[in-house]
Order: sequence, then structure tokens, then C-alpha cells
Amino acid sequence: MHTGASTRATPGVVHPGETDASQTHPLTYSATWRDFLALTKPRITLLCLFMTFGGIALAADELNFVRTLLTLTGTFLSVGSASALNMYWEREGDKLMARTAKRPMAAGRMNPLHGLVFGLALGVASVFVLWLGANALTAALGTFALASYVLIYTPLKRRSALALVVGAVPGAIPPLLGWTSVTGHIDAAGFVLFSILLVWQIPHFIAISFFRQDDYERAGIRTVPGTQGESLAKLQSLAYSTLLIPISLMFIPLGVAGPFYFTIALALGTWFTWHAAKGFRADAKAGTENGSAWARRFFYASLIYLPALTLALMLDRTIGNLVAPIMERLLG
Repeated sequence: MHTGASTRATPGVVHPGETDASQTHPLTYSATWRDFLALTKPRITLLCLFMTFGGIALAADELNFVRTLLTLTGTFLSVGSASALNMYWEREGDKLMARTAKRPMAAGRMNPLHGLVFGLALGVASVFVLWLGANALTAALGTFALASYVLIYTPLKRRSALALVVGAVPGAIPPLLGWTSVTGHIDAAGFVLFSILLVWQIPHFIAISFFRQDDYERAGIRTVPGTQGESLAKLQSLAYSTLLIPISLMFIPLGVAGPFYFTIALALGTWFTWHAAKGFRADAKAGTENGSAWARRFFYASLIYLPALTLALMLDRTIGNLVAPIMERLLG
């Protein structure tokens, strides 16, 4: 892992002293529907929708199809708006990173004004859809997540590594949107849902910053490994991964989940923490596994952990609903 910016040429990325041939021609602004879809960051949005549905399924005794559809639609619009406005704000910096250089506005395929209007339109629509389809609290939470992500987290990324924690707050809102769309209020179980996603994001994004450090340095984005050192970054990953275990098990004393979820959550939490701890083993065995290789494995483990935990919650609820009537008949 370098500590300085990479000097390797990267297609689509302009380095100091170099000229990108693609920039010698006037921009055509030939955006297509695929470019507008790309502004919503579909993979991130899909994960957010899954987490929102998890909150709905956990809170509802019976799913209300219309309310569920509108809540998910509003969530899609809110997350898509945040992503589009983020790309508008960072379009110049995106040109410097291999991962983002081909984004519509960074690559010159889309007029930035079109991207801005698209993002704002999605945001306004999300407020009305969440308000009318769910309730005022859900709309307010969606608005807070959108505004804080774009206006606080996005500019802070180039000033402080604390942006990671700040950005985790709006990033943890989706399951809470699902919960409040059903209950109309925030209670202990809803806060646990929020806390799980908030804490999970810290090791998840620290892992990303390890193997994309060169890109982030070129764009001037401050990361935990880059500003505080790799060892401290790995220690934080281990601490937050370990913290996920007791937080995820809080559903048990709250009476929200049962033995099935307890077993899966404990196993998943232990497995995820073990992957975090392997980062120190990578340091001890220099030459066999560097920080970047460990970070990629840890990143993939984080992508398994969160959906699996959410699925365990939903399955536990389903199993409980099936078993409860049987137990009542046996005991009655």
C-alpha cells in the first residue's frame, strides 16, 4: 500500500502534467436514460431498498401493499436524489478517480445542469411520496437524510476523515424509513435498526478506503487509513465489527426476535469480527497477504453480513408467526 498518490496512468484519469485526449474535443452532452439511471447509483439504491423493506417487514404484522410500494418508491427517489446531487457536486473530483471518471457528468456525457435538475426533482418527489404514502415523520427523516448527505457529508469528505461517521448517519436512515412508515414513530427497536446500519458502515467503508486509497488521494478525499494510519484503521474496523454483536442482539430483550435470529446474528457477528481481526494477521505475515488483499476480503464479508442479518430478522418473524398459533393450540 502506497502512502503517496499513484503515478500509474489510468484511462480516463488526468494526472498533473498530462493531457487527456478525450478532453481536447468539445463535450457533446449525449446523455441517455442509462446515464440518468447511473446517477441514482443502482447498486447502492438496491441495498437501501432491501434495508427499507426489512424495516417494514419487521414492524408490520401484515404488509400493506400500497403503503409498502409507496415507501419503497419514496426511498428510491430520496437515495437516487442524494446520489445524483453528490455526483453533480463532485463532478470535477470524479474526473481524477479511475472508479468515477466514467460517471455521466465527469465523463462529459451529461450537461451538469441536467444532472442538477434531475437530482432536485427526485428529491422533491421523494418528500411528497413518503408523506402521502407513509406519514410526515417518514418524509421528514427522508428529507434529513438527503440534506445531510449532500450538504454536510459531501463537502466534508475533502476536509476530514470524520466524514465517514457523519455520512453514516444519513446512510443508516433507510431501515428507519421502513419502520416509521408502519409504526409512525421511532422506538427502541427502530433505533436498533438504525444503529446496526450506522455501525456497519464504518468498517465497510474503511475496507473500501484501503484498496482505493490511490484514487481517494488523487481526488483529495480524506480517509481513515490515509490520515490516521493503517494500524489504527484496522483497530477501528475490529472495534466497530465487535460492537455490531451486542447491538444486533438487542432485538432479543426487546421481544422483536427469537432464538432463530439470536443464533444467526451471533454466528454472523462472530464471523464478521473474525474477518476484521485477520487484518492484523496480514501485518504479521508480510509477503503472504497485504492490507489491500485483506481489505477486499473484509469488504466482501461486509456485503454478506448485512443482507444476511436482515434476512434472518425477516425469517425469524415469519417462523414466529407460523409457530405461535401451533403453540397456542398445544398449550390451550
